[in-house]
Amino acid sequence: MLTLLHHCSRNFLTFSTIQTVNRSYYTTQMGKRVAVVLAGCGVYDGSEIHEASAVLVHLSRGGASVNMFAPNIDQMHVVNHLKGEPSEEKRNVLVESARLARGDIQDLSKLSVKDHDAVIFPGGFGAAKNLCTWAVQGKDCSVNDEVKATLQAFHGEGKPIGLCCISPVLAAKVFPGCEVTVGIEKDDKYPDTTDTAAAINQLGCKHVSKSVSESHVDEKNKLVTTSAFMCKAPIHEIFDGIGAMVQDVLKLA
Repeated sequence: MLTLLHHCSRNFLTFSTIQTVNRSYYTTQMGKRVAVVLAGCGVYDGSEIHEASAVLVHLSRGGASVNMFAPNIDQMHVVNHLKGEPSEEKRNVLVESARLARGDIQDLSKLSVKDHDAVIFPGGFGAAKNLCTWAVQGKDCSVNDEVKATLQAFHGEGKPIGLCCISPVLAAKVFPGCEVTVGIEKDDKYPDTTDTAAAINQLGCKHVSKSVSESHVDEKNKLVTTSAFMCKAPIHEIFDGIGAMVQDVLKLA
């Protein structure tokens, strides 16, 4: 009986220690104000829904307060997600993003860097179609003026910027010489990473190969990136990798 009590006591202390460490970490993150910039709603023409949701869950768990934004512009095009084909209709990026934000979202033009400690850009084709033109022009793309101004404002204030999936190309286009990851090169689990990484390197930036569960931190530029759905991985691995990115963003904020 004494042995059993001793064993239970030791396990309880270990569990209590873990709880204390977790509370301590998240307490230090309380009060962080994070802006999340969306690009529509849906993987093929907007923000990737699972990525956006994962970002919000991990920010909530980290004790951060969140404001969501999107540019008030037309989408490049609209894709029928059932058929995977473009349709003739037109949709607005801000209006579509409001679906993900449960209606609580603002025009990106109203985002004030002074009121936030960090900014995060989920991925999805919308990041490459609506926030910039990478999907069509690759490394020769242009970045939406408001998106570019947002990135430069946070960078100029030394505040961290988180990006996942394809959205790290925004940083590669705006910040020459920066370091980002979009996955592991020459790996079948990351079918689009090699070409994207090559384009990033051609822009004078450095692509760093990281697994889906990892994030890469460019300490100099305070950029935190992770591959997310650039990798063909189970959704829980995508979720965990985004969690690593969010946690690193909050540490830097």
